[in-house]
Amino acid sequence: MAHHSSFESLDIYKEATLFCDNIWDIICNTPLNKDYKLRDQINGSSGSVMDNIAEGFGRGGNKEFIMFLGFSRGSCSESKAQLLRCYKRNHINKNTYLELNSQADKLIDQLSKFINYLKKSKRKGNKFD
Repeated sequence: MAHHSSFESLDIYKEATLFCDNIWDIICNTPLNKDYKLRDQINGSSGSVMDNIAEGFGRGGNKEFIMFLGFSRGSCSESKAQLLRCYKRNHINKNTYLELNSQADKLIDQLSKFINYLKKSKRKGNKFD
């Protein structure tokens, strides 16, 4: 993997941003916008996926980055649970649920692979260069 100078250049961050944007779209354009507690929870958890990638990258060390990628993966799983609630409450249709749930599954898989890559890497992180 090439060394990245910013978290914005990471593919996983770009994917997390798309996921967050897609969640925002359903918040703005479905009855979810009136379910205030669930709306705020899924907005927070989907944003946390990308935020934790950024924060972990900013720490400069692989161990801390791995920890924050784990937080990101957890937030993505939380978003999946909230998506199911959105579907069961008829805020989103089945197709939207399946698409967003699949997107979350892919993110979780990519985060897991990235974590495993960093665990095996001999490079300790930017702050050790």
